[in-house]
Amino acid sequence: MTPPRAVILDLGNVLVFHDNALLFLRLGARAGLPPQEVAQRLTGAGWTAANRGLLDAEGIRREVCGALGVELPMAEFAPLWSSHFTVHEAVLPRVEGLVGRVTLVLLSNTNALHVAYLRPRLPLLQRFDAVLMSCEVGHVKPEPAFFQLALERAGCAPHEAAFFDDLPEYVEAANALGLRGHLFTDAPAFDAQLTALGL
Repeated sequence: MTPPRAVILDLGNVLVFHDNALLFLRLGARAGLPPQEVAQRLTGAGWTAANRGLLDAEGIRREVCGALGVELPMAEFAPLWSSHFTVHEAVLPRVEGLVGRVTLVLLSNTNALHVAYLRPRLPLLQRFDAVLMSCEVGHVKPEPAFFQLALERAGCAPHEAAFFDDLPEYVEAANALGLRGHLFTDAPAFDAQLTALGL
């Protein structure tokens, strides 16, 4: 099999880890709510609106604070809202090794505040050929239009692109469009997947 011309990577739980349980715990501590209650109140349309870019930073703050019944100023809210991320250090050298060998594209469902927090912590993103954040382009996975945009930016056909995501439903959506979808689990498995692809 010919090696792919493009590698399309997810952000969360690929380049960075996000511990939502920790986020709900910290928000709950501030709002006087159990973590399960926080999770319940923040499930649903608000996430999608933020990921589509329909809510800016202030809109996210208002929406979350309103749902939790607490008023936090942006200076406190923004760092708290992103406090559950850690950079996946083990995978970064492997991605760095792809620079210049394939077209590198990031494809992420995320919101304005998380983008603002993560971009400076991931200088490697500057070496990607395209960085597609859902909140900046108005599409979200698993919508075909979001994958099509990634392929357009990569300048390749679906079968020429390998796609890595930690969520099986997004991998299946990519496969349905003809991409070579792979479930991302950890750095050693990613190594093996790249080797199998001829990379």
